[in-house]
Amino acid sequence: MNKTELVEKIAQDTGLGRRQADEALRAALNAITDAVAAGERVTIPGFGTFERRTRAARRGRNPQTGDTIRIARSQVPAFKAGAPFKSYVGMSKKDQTAHRKSR
Repeated sequence: MNKTELVEKIAQDTGLGRRQADEALRAALNAITDAVAAGERVTIPGFGTFERRTRAARRGRNPQTGDTIRIARSQVPAFKAGAPFKSYVGMSKKDQTAHRKSR
């Protein structure tokens, strides 16, 4: 699923217009991105947690020359799926449908 398809799905499920759904998605993604960039954790119960992690400095190898290089420490985004999300993904299609109807 790409962004256009996601916007369509949001519009269809919520009754919003495409433009409104796109703005809502953009606002949500911007809020998550800004918070994680600032070092905050963003937790969406039942879905997962977004956070910033520090990747330690390490030695690597230049694939073209074979020389050892130093790779600097960096900040990277990370996502950890919540238990309900993991469980849902592991269900069969039939169980997923039943789960959606019961919510």
